[in-house]
Amino acid sequence: MATVVRGSKEPFSLDFYHVSEELGFILPAPLGELPPYYQPWMDIALHIPKLVHSHELRSRIHQMPLLSSQFLARHRELRLAHLALSVMTMGYVWQEGENDTVEVLPRNLALPYWEVSQRLGLPPILTHSDAVLANWKKRDPDGPFDMENLELLFTLPGGDSVRGFFMVTLLVELAAVPALRSVPIVINGVRCGDVDAVAKALEDISRSLKGMTDALKLMQVHVEPSVFYGIMRIYLSGWKDNPCMPKGLVYEGVQTEPMEYSGGSAAQSSLLHCFDELLGVKHETKSGAFLNRMRNYMPPAHKQLVQDISLQPSLRSFVQERSSERLSEAFQLCVTNLLALRSYHINVVSRFITVPAARARKLRTRGQAGPEEEEAVSRAPAALEERGTGGSGIMSFLKTVRDRTRDVYLPESGKASKSQNGAPQLP
Repeated sequence: MATVVRGSKEPFSLDFYHVSEELGFILPAPLGELPPYYQPWMDIALHIPKLVHSHELRSRIHQMPLLSSQFLARHRELRLAHLALSVMTMGYVWQEGENDTVEVLPRNLALPYWEVSQRLGLPPILTHSDAVLANWKKRDPDGPFDMENLELLFTLPGGDSVRGFFMVTLLVELAAVPALRSVPIVINGVRCGDVDAVAKALEDISRSLKGMTDALKLMQVHVEPSVFYGIMRIYLSGWKDNPCMPKGLVYEGVQTEPMEYSGGSAAQSSLLHCFDELLGVKHETKSGAFLNRMRNYMPPAHKQLVQDISLQPSLRSFVQERSSERLSEAFQLCVTNLLALRSYHINVVSRFITVPAARARKLRTRGQAGPEEEEAVSRAPAALEERGTGGSGIMSFLKTVRDRTRDVYLPESGKASKSQNGAPQLP
């Protein structure tokens, strides 16, 4: 893969990074079927909620034949296989909840999963690139890319809220596409000193960031907090920094020692990594280490794009060196809208994790559960309270990331100070 570095004479382009002009990081037209040889995988992966509910998934996987990945020839076939093997693995590990986890993933699942993961450069666990970017299809192929016309290829326990969670996240990715298309314009404009081009591209990015926040607001419409917290969340959790599985997981036939992998996390999306590198956001040591580790859960081409953006001349310095009010205001508005997105994400996490966690503690203390919603919350894994599925202490992490974003504002002067003072100031 080509790498564009500082001083390169070639214009910066997204062409080398598997970024779609229309869909950004979303995998265009994911396949819905694998070659017939792999039907035993599909027969199980398409029915995970039912098999988990009946407590039959583990026994079905034990009976599954050991298949080779050699007949998976195309990238989309590999992505579909990784997604199918991922949902099987999450269901297998968490079928009985936090109190009856497993220590070994059986060879007939672990070996092909490892092979496919190695070929894709992805870890052998369900990632954002699986569950969101490659897990969709249109009901009407000619219809719009919206909630009503989208459905999942594979699902997990949690009913309609699973679809809502993954589809809303997909729409956030879609809303970011104009911003992604503007990134090379900013970089090339900075290189050649084109103030107007950079200012216009930053204005486009700020509008796109607002669109991402608007899309994220659909989460409260399509996802039930008690279902997310009490049912869904454990199936998105990994075996790193998880008290339920302190030793990790042995992938039988791959190696005898356990391996640790983080569960799904919004930090596995390449979007905000790209915008942070472009705007010059520098994260605190612990948060930065977690974010950098999450890059290993991205498709390699997307991870490379984030890295290559970081090698470009500083946009923030460029803005400071020019005496352009339009350019400065455009930069400040990008920061303001990125802050707004992160602040709203904190509100979402509070609604879907922090508040239900407090309710679950109260219900456990009382030793009783009321209606169905209360029961779902009370059954939630105690070990995951206040933690993200990626393993982070979620609220402190998100607030630290937001605060470091605020630090990238230009020094207060004239209208720039108005933008800064108007930034979201959540606790």
